[in-house]
Amino acid sequence: MALAALLVAACGGEGESQSPAQTAPKPASPPASVVSTPVQPAAAKVVPPSREAVEYSYAPVVKRVAPAVVNVYSSKVVKAQAISPFMNDPFFRRFFGDNFGGVPRERVQQSLGSGVIIRADGIIVTNNHVVGDADTITVALADRREFEAKVVLTDESTDLAILRIDTEGEPLPAVELRDSDSVEVGDIVLAMGNPFGVGQTVTSGIVSAVARTAESISDYQFFIQTDAAINPGNSGGALVTLDGRLIGINTAIYSRSGGSLGIGFAIPSNMVGVVVSAALSDGKIVRPWFGAAGQPVTADIAKSLGLERPVGVLIDEVYASGPAAKAGVKVGDVITEVAGHEVDSAQALLFRMRVGDKKSGGNVPVTVVRNGKTRTLMVAVASAPEVPPRNITTLSDESFFYGLKVGNLNPAFAEELRLDPMMKGVVVLNLSGDSPARRYRLLRPGDIILVVNDQKVATVDELKKALAKDPSSFSYTINRDGAVIECGRAFGGFTCRQRG
Repeated sequence: MALAALLVAACGGEGESQSPAQTAPKPASPPASVVSTPVQPAAAKVVPPSREAVEYSYAPVVKRVAPAVVNVYSSKVVKAQAISPFMNDPFFRRFFGDNFGGVPRERVQQSLGSGVIIRADGIIVTNNHVVGDADTITVALADRREFEAKVVLTDESTDLAILRIDTEGEPLPAVELRDSDSVEVGDIVLAMGNPFGVGQTVTSGIVSAVARTAESISDYQFFIQTDAAINPGNSGGALVTLDGRLIGINTAIYSRSGGSLGIGFAIPSNMVGVVVSAALSDGKIVRPWFGAAGQPVTADIAKSLGLERPVGVLIDEVYASGPAAKAGVKVGDVITEVAGHEVDSAQALLFRMRVGDKKSGGNVPVTVVRNGKTRTLMVAVASAPEVPPRNITTLSDESFFYGLKVGNLNPAFAEELRLDPMMKGVVVLNLSGDSPARRYRLLRPGDIILVVNDQKVATVDELKKALAKDPSSFSYTINRDGAVIECGRAFGGFTCRQRG
């Protein structure tokens, strides 16, 4: 029987609702000496020669790293509005608007997580889902001192956030980043954080896998997997090797119950370094866009292409004038390496493009197999284009699409909406309360309109023209989560069917 696992962000959940004037008690952390110790070079990896060697303590590593691991408390005041039983009636919504309901009430939404000091001047790395849109962020050091933190940068696509605290010139203990590509499966690692708010805790384990993909954590889905116990409250905490250097930021776990099952994920330190560099320079993160799509090479594909083994990504679509097309990538090519690292999935390809060259406008070497021959192409590190312009519009004509908020889909907009950047068409962004499409539940945000009244639509202007053509015989085709759905009038209503 297959094990159904639930992916859980390893941070504290929402606390009890309180008025803005109330504050939640914060668990105390054990005192620790704030000492900055130079990091020594990594020792050679050898099998322990004796039982005595196995029984060596991790205490020296913990003493070095623990002062740089902090607790992060965030809070946000949210308004909750009582829902009137008449809210679903289009008649009342048309006269009283979408805000028709009870009196809003305020409550405090709280979150608990961990963080890591990576610079002595107060720069801290944590997870974006720990701080989110928080109104206030408090950082508690290992010696129990507390500081209000300011957000330097948040990046939802990597689930990382960079904070700064002001210690009035006092240097803080910091952890050095290690090249995450240098770790291997089987290396011993320590996870440090504040699970369940009990205080700073250290757990040990090994690197279970590298280059692990995991859905729904971040856009890049590329992680270090470990069996070191990670629990709610550990999000943003440190994953370190025995030389006391940081190889990852703990971010999520697979779990049925919410507790640790020995399958935890950490964002690699190489990705952390890219985000930190952006935060401390111009604050802009260049998200490299490859401009091509493909699928992992399976054993059957490898055999048909004459490859020695299944490796790489088989390109099946190339975006015209994109970075891949300009570099010479073609449909049918197999991308085997990016920046000298083997790739076996689209997620790995994007990750390597992201960390392969940290400077905007740089180039990343990409190894391509074409017709049995291997060649290297230089692909530019460029952001996704805004072509065509978004042209966000709310349709006001009296039609079935009345009240729809739509926009032109382009690669940059698609990435922002977490849609396929290769898709083209008109994307549905929102539906007003009195929209017929919402009333009959035939459209929803994220749907991509492809055809209206037998006319292909690639832009909002083309959509308007198609709607004005023949409103009496209305039909449309959409792409929803990769499925093509055709809808039209029939027997006084609407019917829809999935193509294929």
